[in-house]
Amino acid sequence: MYHHILIPTDGSERSENAVAHGVGLAAALNAQVTILTVEAPLHSVASDPTPVVEIPGAAEFIHKFLHGKAEEYLASAAAVAAASQVSFETVHIKHEHCFAAIIETAEARGCDLIVMSSHRRSGISAVLLGSVTLKVLTHSNIPVLVHRS
Repeated sequence: MYHHILIPTDGSERSENAVAHGVGLAAALNAQVTILTVEAPLHSVASDPTPVVEIPGAAEFIHKFLHGKAEEYLASAAAVAAASQVSFETVHIKHEHCFAAIIETAEARGCDLIVMSSHRRSGISAVLLGSVTLKVLTHSNIPVLVHRS
């Protein structure tokens, strides 16, 4: 049925639940897994005309922090896959649009299913922030399983 499952993670509890579900599905199907985290490029908004990235050492500090968090999310998901004895790889990329990175990674790696969580935003936050899951659902030609917990 499915042979290669992409599981994006942002380290949230809901995302971790989707990782567990996706890995469990992969184990049942003897499928391999690609675990993905997407790091958005650094943009700063401040009332001071000096951008944060021009403060000596600030950009490097923020990059290391974000990179460390992404690696932490991947390590946690990798531990779940390893414990289930599922063949997996981890991918950490930077991309302006998270939904596009998910779809592009799934296509590039030959994934035939994307398993991801939904943060269930509603109201104004859904309008302003949008939903990565909804964008993946509407733009992907690859089947998407949305795990709601």
